[in-house]
Formats: sequence, C-alpha cells, structure tokens
Amino acid sequence: MISCGIDFGTSNSSIALSDHGKVSLVPVERNQFTIPSALFYQHKIHNPFFGREAAELFFARKEGRFMRSLNRVLGTDLMKHGTSVNGRVMKFEHIIASFLDNLKTKAEEFSGRPLECVVMGRPVHFMDGNPSGDKRAQEELAQIARQIGFKEIVFQLEPIAAAFAHEVNVKEERLALVADLGGGTSDFTVIRLSSQYMHKVDRSSDILANTGVRIGGNDFDKDLSLKAIMPALGYGSTYGAKNLEVPIKPYHDLAEWSRVNLLYTVKLRAQVRQILYEAHDKRKYERLVKILEQETGHAVLAATEETKIALTSFDHYLTPFDFIEEGLRIPIERTLFEEAIHEHIERIENTAKECLHQAQVGKKQIDLVILTGGTTEVPAVQNIFKRLFPSASLAEENKLSSVGLGLAYDSQYKFGV
Repeated sequence: MISCGIDFGTSNSSIALSDHGKVSLVPVERNQFTIPSALFYQHKIHNPFFGREAAELFFARKEGRFMRSLNRVLGTDLMKHGTSVNGRVMKFEHIIASFLDNLKTKAEEFSGRPLECVVMGRPVHFMDGNPSGDKRAQEELAQIARQIGFKEIVFQLEPIAAAFAHEVNVKEERLALVADLGGGTSDFTVIRLSSQYMHKVDRSSDILANTGVRIGGNDFDKDLSLKAIMPALGYGSTYGAKNLEVPIKPYHDLAEWSRVNLLYTVKLRAQVRQILYEAHDKRKYERLVKILEQETGHAVLAATEETKIALTSFDHYLTPFDFIEEGLRIPIERTLFEEAIHEHIERIENTAKECLHQAQVGKKQIDLVILTGGTTEVPAVQNIFKRLFPSASLAEENKLSSVGLGLAYDSQYKFGV
C-alpha cells in the first residue's frame, strides 16, 4: 500500500510518498521537489499552468489571470463568492482543486500507482481568533481532497510534520522547539523527539504544546512594500485644495498577493485618474496610475519579494522598477526592512514564548530548535531563536520540503504502510 503527505503552502507546496517504509519527495516541477503555489489561467486556454511556468507566462505579459497564496482564501467568504477568471466566475474550490490535482497527478506518475490515502498539512490556525472559520477552512480543504480522488484524508499540524522529518536523525531523546514560518503563518510545537519513538502510533504524550499566528513572509512583503516602495508611488502624498491624503486602500491592496487582482476595475482607474489631476506630487502618483492601467501589480509584488530575499544576505539593495519608469531604482536598507516588520517580529516571538509556556518548559530545557519554512531565512527572525536558545542545537535542513517529508512519515503511522 502507498500513501502520501501534501504540504499545501502559501508560497510553496510539495508532496512526498510513503511506500513500504520508504519515504521520498516527488519531483513536481523541473526536477524540483517544491513548486510555487501559483496558477496562471491564460486567455483562451482552458487548463491552468502551475508554479514557475505560471509565473513565467504571467511576467512575459501573456494575457490571463495569475493567482498566488490561495490557501489564505480557505475559511473566508471568498470561498463562497469565487472570482473572475478571464471573464467568467470561478469558484476557489475549483481553482485550489486544480493545483492540488496537479501535485497528485505528478506523484501518481512518479510512483506508477493511484493514491487514495493522504495526510494533509495544516497550520495551527488557518485564521487567528476565529474557531468557526478555522474549522470551515479544514473542512473545505478536506472536501477538495475528496474531489480530486483521495478516499482517506487526515490532517496533521505542519510544525509537528517538520519534527517528524527531522526525527530520523535524532538518536537519543531531545526536547525540541519546531518553528515553521512560511508565507502565511508562523507555527510552533514543543515535542520530544527520538528515532526510537518514530513507530509509536500515538504521539500525543510527546507533543507538549502547539501555538500559531497568521503572520508569514507575505506579511513581511506587505510591511516592506508600504514602508519602502509605496511612498515612491505616491503613498502618503496629498491632493486638492484641502491637502487631503490620497486614498490608501489601493496601496494596501497592491501590497498583498491575494488582493492585487481586485484593483483592475474601470471604476478605480477613473478614480485615480481624477485624483491625478489634483495630486501635489504628480510624478509619483502617476506611477500608481500606470501600474493600474497596465496591470503590473504582481510585478511590484515580485520586486518586493526579491528585495526581501536580497536583504537576508545584504545590508542594502537597489530595487529596479524599469517596468514602471525607465531607470527607476529604489534603495532599501535592511534596517528599514527590520523597522517595517518590527511589530510582526514581536508577535512571532511572543507566540514562540507562549508555546513554551503552554508546554510548561523553560528556554534552557530546549535541546534542539528546528527551523523550517522560507521566512526563517530573515535575519531578524533567526535572531529571535539565537537569543532565546543560545545553547540549543539548530537544525535547518530541507527548509522548504521538511513539512512534506514529515507528512509522508506520518502517513506511514496513520495508514500502516
């Protein structure tokens, strides 16, 4: 019997197989074990493109609809209403099903067998402070899994799955804090790990606490955009005889992957054109007008994400925006980025501390800190764990794929394969 684990992430996704005791990741795109969680519905082509190919087609200015960060829609009203895709209304459950079915198909082609049993990863909280929305999000994801052909579906918290992926290398018992920081959520688990425990069916006595907050790399992108990039597009400037501040909502939508497509309406274009006539800084505000008219909002987001990644290695970065205005460069310092994300960093740290509190363990009792998810690359995030746990060992292997691997290990125990 064969089973699998699926990590449907905000930024990247993966699928891994458990086949007679052997666990392996599936190459899902161009021999890569992870795929960006993105789709592109090209105009007049029925089936969507996925991952890197989707992004490449979109940024090559092919006509169509590009979407990212789809798991953030789960549990929200948007699931009911759907969205417009090339002139027709499409339900998000169908869009998400297309993406997950692509993962399932790649895994079935890789293994040569149909897949019916899956452990789906999920954050500790899909939605902060909203138990009914959280429950609804999991139910919607389970229904989508059934829709694409899975018959047995169970869920596992993503930080616990990451712990399982690392446990194979833990010889003696260690008390670990797992920090899983992705594009949409930051989740924590305190867990006892040992390779001797791997085949225990019930791990509830080893899992001491779980906490999570709906903050991730996408929120850092938004913070950075509003602090460092949007002012060059007129954010915070004024217009008219009364020196009114230009409306801020378009800028906030432009800084968020899940909302940028909402900007491309005739009504909004007319509104910003009207404000442009009275704008006190016409050059900057005209850049916003151009982005909306040319529908290049995703390119702004991609440049922001590129800047965030660059600032993990460098103290400053000169971000190019030639698609807005030839020669436009915005210099951004890491210190400015860290200032922008300060409040979110504090909430992440407090959520980690709350996990320790719920587990009733002290910081010095943690032997091992497991960092997974791309957001753990941000220096300000790494500093949290270096400061809190200076004597603990740090594990950072397979940051983008450890959750998928751990879910497949868990499928061994859940389904007995």
